[in-house]
Amino acid sequence: MAALGALVKKLWSVRRFVVLLCAPLALVPVLLSLPPKEGRCLYVILLMALYWCTEALPLAVTALLPIVLFPFLGILPSNKVCPQYFLDTNFLFLSGLIMASAIEEWNLHRRIALRVLMLVGVQPARLILGMMLTTSFLSMWLSNTASTAMMLPIANAILKSLFGEKDTSKDMNRENEENQASLQQNKLYTVPTEMQFLASTEDKDLTEEKEVASDGLSDLKKEEEYRTNIWKGFLISIPYAASIGGTATLTGTAPNLILLGQLKSYFPECDVVNFGSWFMFAFPLMLIFLLLGWLWISILYGGINLRFAEQAIFFLFCMFAIMLFSRDPKFIPGWASLFAPGFISDAVTGITIVIILFFFPSQKPSFRWWFDLKAPNTETQPLLTWRKAQETVPWNIILLLGGGFAMAKGCEESGLSVWIGGRLHPLEGVPPPVAVILITIVIALFTEFASNTATIIIFLPVLAELAIRLKVNPLYLMIPGTIGCSYAFMLPVSTPPNSIAFSSGHLMVKDMAKTGLLMNLMGVLLLSLAMNTWAKSIFQLGTFPAWANIHAENATSLLTAVENVTLSALNKI
Repeated sequence: MAALGALVKKLWSVRRFVVLLCAPLALVPVLLSLPPKEGRCLYVILLMALYWCTEALPLAVTALLPIVLFPFLGILPSNKVCPQYFLDTNFLFLSGLIMASAIEEWNLHRRIALRVLMLVGVQPARLILGMMLTTSFLSMWLSNTASTAMMLPIANAILKSLFGEKDTSKDMNRENEENQASLQQNKLYTVPTEMQFLASTEDKDLTEEKEVASDGLSDLKKEEEYRTNIWKGFLISIPYAASIGGTATLTGTAPNLILLGQLKSYFPECDVVNFGSWFMFAFPLMLIFLLLGWLWISILYGGINLRFAEQAIFFLFCMFAIMLFSRDPKFIPGWASLFAPGFISDAVTGITIVIILFFFPSQKPSFRWWFDLKAPNTETQPLLTWRKAQETVPWNIILLLGGGFAMAKGCEESGLSVWIGGRLHPLEGVPPPVAVILITIVIALFTEFASNTATIIIFLPVLAELAIRLKVNPLYLMIPGTIGCSYAFMLPVSTPPNSIAFSSGHLMVKDMAKTGLLMNLMGVLLLSLAMNTWAKSIFQLGTFPAWANIHAENATSLLTAVENVTLSALNKI
């Protein structure tokens, strides 16, 4: 077995080496089939997409390729590429990551989870709802992977307290078989055990007598099957809730932030999407999807005493959320209106709160030394140390975001996005509502096999150009494309949360495929419903905005220039 594992590991490393070497050579025809600058940009994008999908290089390392390739290939100078890695959006996401580290450091997430579970009760369906609500709430602020990793141990502890260790079922069966003979000889009747009582889905009279000879084995099998289904329902609900919850806020998942960054790149005048407006659109959608997902999983599978540090983190966390919501909610003036227009962004808000974490004390400060010279003057530990932030914050995500923004900038500057838009003529006759459904289905299927970050980086430029061709608001196609990236429920490899739940050993691929198929369909339909109802008024989707008109005019001029260059090159040939 060890030799087999070593062989598989060796073959995997060889495959990665082959992809690293062969991919650049295999994509050379792209350079020759397009105009020079567009061809070089498409070459870099396809190479990065291939490396991201195969993970031949670490994702963050692949994200750094534009810094090297764009200047060398003459696509963009380095002074235009490098700033894309430290945009306003990156620091907004960084503030969320550091806040998540502080929450994890002082176990506030555990307190929230236990409080929710105390409120919902011990009935399995209610417990699953409590787990999904807690996970989705955490996923709005933490990464989906971190939320799943935090909640799964809690779920396992609850399951073990209700049903005992899952591996003890064989011992129980053996013990019951040994006792059956004596029970039959004496014609005794059994009373349901505590575990059987918890497993019962209907209110039954406990005094009803059953003969062990005829019903004992069948009851044990039913109980074991019920326990297995409940265990699966618990485990599968957590990664799904994390994926759904991450869509509710701009900082909840990387594709949402990439949408914001690329909107600023493609449509600088677009100020419709911010933290408040996104939350008004996505939070109701998340709640509806979460409720339906809970119903589907349930059908298929069967005060607070805080320490000082927890109180401080909870207060700062609430301030973090409130200030982000109220900065510029659009329907009323936000607190940012007190300052010069355009100077305050969500990143300023996030970093302001985060800085407080590094000097606010984690214990109640003692002022004895003011009055007693002999009192010890010990240094107070802050709520979050920089070393802890270095250890727990996934810094590679910042580089990954920067790589996506650099790729989008390259597409825009090289004219590749315009060239792609010019090849979308067959889709111009598709009604926009149908286009939304088709886009969501395609992206949801694609993201089952590729990371959601890589998927949205690849698709957003295409969706922006398609919207201009269809003469619809670009947000009408870009928002469902972005959220659709988070609807990956069918395979263990679709998302890290799915992989974490699958690695517990209690789920099979067919369990996830069976449950995830309907989850995907519900997600597509609900997203289409949202885009054609309340999202229209929030994002003004019924009109073709002026900021898109400006981009369309620029795109037209660029497309004409590209066509002229192509025609002149053909004439020379």
